[in-house]
Amino acid sequence: MTKEQLKLAMPHASVKNLDRAWLPLDQAMSKFQINNPARQQMFLAQLAHESGELRYTRELADGKAYDTRTDLGNTPAVDGDGELTKGRGYIQITGTTNYIACGKALGVDFMKYPEKLEEPYYAAMSAGWFWFSRGLNEMADVNTEAAFLRVSIKINGKNRKTGLPNHWLERLAYWSLAKVAFQKIK
Repeated sequence: MTKEQLKLAMPHASVKNLDRAWLPLDQAMSKFQINNPARQQMFLAQLAHESGELRYTRELADGKAYDTRTDLGNTPAVDGDGELTKGRGYIQITGTTNYIACGKALGVDFMKYPEKLEEPYYAAMSAGWFWFSRGLNEMADVNTEAAFLRVSIKINGKNRKTGLPNHWLERLAYWSLAKVAFQKIK
């Protein structure tokens, strides 16, 4: 992936954030086999949404809502684990289970050093790890809107009212931008 492709996929990202993220994202994409246009386009579309076009590597909410989320590995008896393990990285790694598994895969104790996930290198690598560990490369290879929907649900879940991931139309718009980026520059 070129820096120009990243810029076209995330047109509102600042030059500073593009400069900081480009090489780590390129390395993560290589390491986690996000290595063809279909995979790269879907990956960048999801990151564009999840990170506000590389603006956020830490979730804006305080994370207290995650304190009792046992599905994330957090325990109701441990006050504050939701705040500690709130979304971080370009794809918003969330919860004790993900922090531990991602840390094991990347060789960093993210439970002890959660702020590491906010650094461009680990923000990118954790996104690549999440993508790869959920089998999203294979889903992306199908390269249809239905496949993009499945990828989006794996990342964000479903809204109970709509049955779609949150901000579905925004995710689709980012996917369109990423497709154009990879058509223009090869």
